[in-house]
Amino acid sequence: MNGSFENLTPDCILDAVESAMGCRLTGLTAPLPSYINRVYELQSVKDERWVAKFYRPGRWTHAALQDEHNFVFDCASEEIPVVAPLQLANGGTIGEHNGILFSVFPKRSGREMELCTHDGWRRLGGLVGRIHLAGSRREANNRLWMHPESTTIPEIKMLLDSGFMSAYQANRFKEVTSRIVEIALCEFEGVALQRIHGDCHRANILERPGEGLMVIDFDDMVMGPPVQDIWLLLPDHANRVRHEINLILEGYEQFMEFDDRTLRLVEILRAMRIIYFLSWCSTQVDDFKFKANFPDWGSEMFWQREISDIEHQYHAILNDERLSTRGML
Repeated sequence: MNGSFENLTPDCILDAVESAMGCRLTGLTAPLPSYINRVYELQSVKDERWVAKFYRPGRWTHAALQDEHNFVFDCASEEIPVVAPLQLANGGTIGEHNGILFSVFPKRSGREMELCTHDGWRRLGGLVGRIHLAGSRREANNRLWMHPESTTIPEIKMLLDSGFMSAYQANRFKEVTSRIVEIALCEFEGVALQRIHGDCHRANILERPGEGLMVIDFDDMVMGPPVQDIWLLLPDHANRVRHEINLILEGYEQFMEFDDRTLRLVEILRAMRIIYFLSWCSTQVDDFKFKANFPDWGSEMFWQREISDIEHQYHAILNDERLSTRGML
């Protein structure tokens, strides 16, 4: 696949989707926010509104994207409100244009959920529990497995080998991440991994008046520990929001059993996410859109700030080592 976003002009977008959907479009190609992919709102001549997602070349294989779509359809089959991709003229849900894979979705809108009651947190937990019940039905062998050995360790190595940091900052980074990995490897031992959303923060859960909650953007789905989709919903570090954790799990366990011992992974997973994001950014430094969004990426001040954040997160992990059962919350 040799595609490039630089060649993804409005004409290319319209040609690709018209061919894939077998119908004419108006000239609307409104870009929507996305750091990783290129996403556009389109309109058919029949006034249907669609969202076309062109996936970053080289990030996912066709098989990996199919795993994502299978998960979404599995959720839909259990009446979980998701936005499933539309069938294309080729009979599937994944098209290709000039080396770039893409899919088309119906446009769905909503507002971010307001969490101001106990029932709201329980409802959120129940939704995640339903997603995980659907996710437990089968594996996604072409997606990432969220484990320090398969994700964090290679990401750390890549950042150190790429020469983005000064020797001083690299030594700081290596020291603190080595300590985090040592703890993570121990705590992940025996933890069951399954299909999860992977990026289940509150901006990806919308409230649709008269309908309820809707989950969007399964782009980062992985085989991972279910607690990953829970900690991302929290408004603060785990030791400061223990009441909210209890409420989420009350709703969650109406549909899916939860392993309390994995609560000790919350701050570890937060550290892994920081490292993952730095690693992803390092692969995008030549992208013009990335440079506009992150103008100071890679500077000495940037690394000073980021490594300080990782060091603070390491201490958060140490402070929460005993967070393993709800009885202690």
